[in-house]
Amino acid sequence: MKRASPPNFDVAAFRRALGQFATGVTVITTRAPSGQLIGITASSFNSVSLNPPLVLWSLATKSASMPVFQMNSHYVVNVLAAEQLDLCNRFATVKGDRFAGVSHAASDTGMPVLDGALAWFECHNRSRYEEGDHVIFVGEVERCGVHPNADEIAPLIFHGGAFHGVKPL
Repeated sequence: MKRASPPNFDVAAFRRALGQFATGVTVITTRAPSGQLIGITASSFNSVSLNPPLVLWSLATKSASMPVFQMNSHYVVNVLAAEQLDLCNRFATVKGDRFAGVSHAASDTGMPVLDGALAWFECHNRSRYEEGDHVIFVGEVERCGVHPNADEIAPLIFHGGAFHGVKPL
């Protein structure tokens, strides 16, 4: 099999081109064996399959949360609403207890589900693939839910290096 040609662009050009693809914003949550709640902001979420129900997301290999996500059997993907930009920023930047003052409930497996999320997916940590500087996690969805007013709530979107809220059409 022929290998890929070297890129004809730099990292800045690649990042700018990727930024033209609008993505939803999620917070991926889990619980460490110590009981500590772990959460990170991720926009690399995507559906994979309806049968079986599979989703994927990716995490930088250098992430401090990587060991917990690698070894845990479950995690929850929380899809954020536009009004949850503060949660997006908290789980992307805050050091220490990111869950301090954050309203959430425990899933059937004890994983944190964020209150007010547009949707959530409780996943079995089915498989992981190291690619480049990230690990791709494939989760088999065991349970999911949708905010009761989801049709009336703007999702949080990331596009062109900025966050946006887009009302449903």
